[in-house]
Amino acid sequence: MHEHRMSDIEGVYEDLEADVSLEEFREAVEAKVEQMGGLADEETAAMLVAHEVGESEVGGVADIEPGMEEAKFVAKVLSIGEVRTFERDGEDEDGRVVNVEVADETGSVRAAFWDEHAEAAIEELEEGQVLRVKGRPKEGFSGVEVSVDEVEPDPDTEVDVQVSDTHTVEDLSLGLSNVNLVGVVLDTDSVRTFDRDDGSEGKVSNLAVGDETGRVRVTLWDEQADLATELEPGTTVEVVDGYVKERDGNLELHVGNRGTVEEVDEDVEYVPESTPIEEVEIGQTVDLAGVVRSADPKRTFDRDDGSEGQVRNIRVQDATDDIRVALWGEKADIDIGPGDEVALGDVEIQDGWQDDLEASAGWQSTITVLESDSDAAEAGGDGGAGDANAGLSAFAGDDSGSDDAAAATDTPTDSSASDDAATDTDTDGTPADDEPTDGEEIEFTGVVVQAGDPVVLDDGETTMSVATEADVGLGEEVTARGVVRDGRLEASDVF
Repeated sequence: MHEHRMSDIEGVYEDLEADVSLEEFREAVEAKVEQMGGLADEETAAMLVAHEVGESEVGGVADIEPGMEEAKFVAKVLSIGEVRTFERDGEDEDGRVVNVEVADETGSVRAAFWDEHAEAAIEELEEGQVLRVKGRPKEGFSGVEVSVDEVEPDPDTEVDVQVSDTHTVEDLSLGLSNVNLVGVVLDTDSVRTFDRDDGSEGKVSNLAVGDETGRVRVTLWDEQADLATELEPGTTVEVVDGYVKERDGNLELHVGNRGTVEEVDEDVEYVPESTPIEEVEIGQTVDLAGVVRSADPKRTFDRDDGSEGQVRNIRVQDATDDIRVALWGEKADIDIGPGDEVALGDVEIQDGWQDDLEASAGWQSTITVLESDSDAAEAGGDGGAGDANAGLSAFAGDDSGSDDAAAATDTPTDSSASDDAATDTDTDGTPADDEPTDGEEIEFTGVVVQAGDPVVLDDGETTMSVATEADVGLGEEVTARGVVRDGRLEASDVF
């Protein structure tokens, strides 16, 4: 009987095309029988274990997820990192790890080789080699990574992946590192500082970079952050040794202390994709392109924390419709006027005044002037959307999101939050002639441009902060009556 049961296990094992030894399989079956408390005989347990072992074979690298206990896959070596050593708690001997980028046709993943595996990786691995890997997936610093338990070369399997140093935007996938990418700078950002948990100060900035396949937000950290202030839109650059992370569902290319961004003498062309203005809906983050029809003067306002904000409204028209665009913070300083052709990346569609939609361009948005009125005149063009030059293509592809230091930004990203305690100014930023005096009782009618605390009303010429408990909605026209205190209307009635 004993012999028969063994052959049951062996029979199941023989049908199983998996890289586990018979000894390992037998141990797993015995553990399963024990776990089931006698509810399963060895044959049933063997079938269950076989199913579990088969399950860990993933269809492709893209299927590897952090929750899996184990993943087995075949992939090609793209790059081999440096050996890093680290101290292990309570142990005299240092630990060692080597990160190896591997990929198949579905995507790429970072494989971490520890200790003895790390030494073997440095001595024996070569770029372009195909490996059969078994390991434990976990959430790593830049996406999923696999801690390698077992690995062997698989020279007989073909994996159709190019081992190349230079990527295009559309080649980027989560977890890629050692990425070099050549593209045109579409937009730059100021450097922001933030406090780290350990008390040190970090720095971060962003660039938007585009090539013929799309555009991507490039996030520069610490020593590299100042590069954003040295590069002009329109410059061709190479991002060197970046790594790909995901934020808000979008891929971003991050550059840490190992990487850099350098100007290069290359021509990069691209063509943008944009959403027709007539198709946009509230809550979307979209790319728009069109011609500036009008541009208001810049307005400044005071926030509740005492800092000063600024905003400028322009109206952009494409072949389908037009829309008001609020340019916040540094975006308000961009030199844009009527007739300029612009591409707007990652703008948020919001509920504007009088039931109109409006687009909000905060620090995470990309504003590129493609062709200005004067350029068009010199070129004999009409500045229409059909004359898009290379710049427009910036906006093909992904909607890049924000970065790790979003909390450090001081630029509001949406109009509802940004006009915090906007002072009573004309649209050009000068105090209104008929500014009410302290203690005066007034009535003020306007559209709600901020529904928080305070409520901010705008009558087209001036804005008024209103202290009220009344429940008002963005875009509603309301009248507030009350007494002015410190430039704010303390409302007794809102109707």
